[in-house]
Amino acid sequence: MTTAESSNSSTAAHPRFAEAVTAMGLADLLPRARRFPEATRTAQEAADAIGCELSQICKSLIFAAMGSPLLEPVRELGEGVPVLVLMDGASRVDLDLVREELGAQKVTRAKADVVREFTGYAIGGVPPFGHANKTRVLADRSLLAHDTVWAAAGSPYAVFPMGPKELISHAGAALVDVRA
Repeated sequence: MTTAESSNSSTAAHPRFAEAVTAMGLADLLPRARRFPEATRTAQEAADAIGCELSQICKSLIFAAMGSPLLEPVRELGEGVPVLVLMDGASRVDLDLVREELGAQKVTRAKADVVREFTGYAIGGVPPFGHANKTRVLADRSLLAHDTVWAAAGSPYAVFPMGPKELISHAGAALVDVRA
């Protein structure tokens, strides 16, 4: 089996993610999840494994926002309140635009241990929803350029396809322009 010929079973997704999406009423996406023998931690690795355009990958990135009156006082970990940004795989997040969107004094990339503790997943496997803790979610408008996008299914080895509007809706995301 080549990397592109991945397994396609209901067990491809991380068990915690499978449990979360089932509780959300989205169990039908689990059979569409794919597991790869090699990690798809980066957007490029995922696009290569799937055989799709880099911009069809939905990156789930956690940032830490400090001094934002717009963020509910969710559990703060480390420096700042975690915020999830969903971005297409071919683009970078403009931290100044995220800061402006949140009305924050400062926005930085969250540390790996904060990402794992807050979401329940390691960097490279963070899904767009189904996290251990709820937080503010921003989705860049660039995700709407495709009929289908691919996102991590809770593991650096697993992804799932979904329409971007549906993905943004299930993530509870605000649609914004934060692309660099």
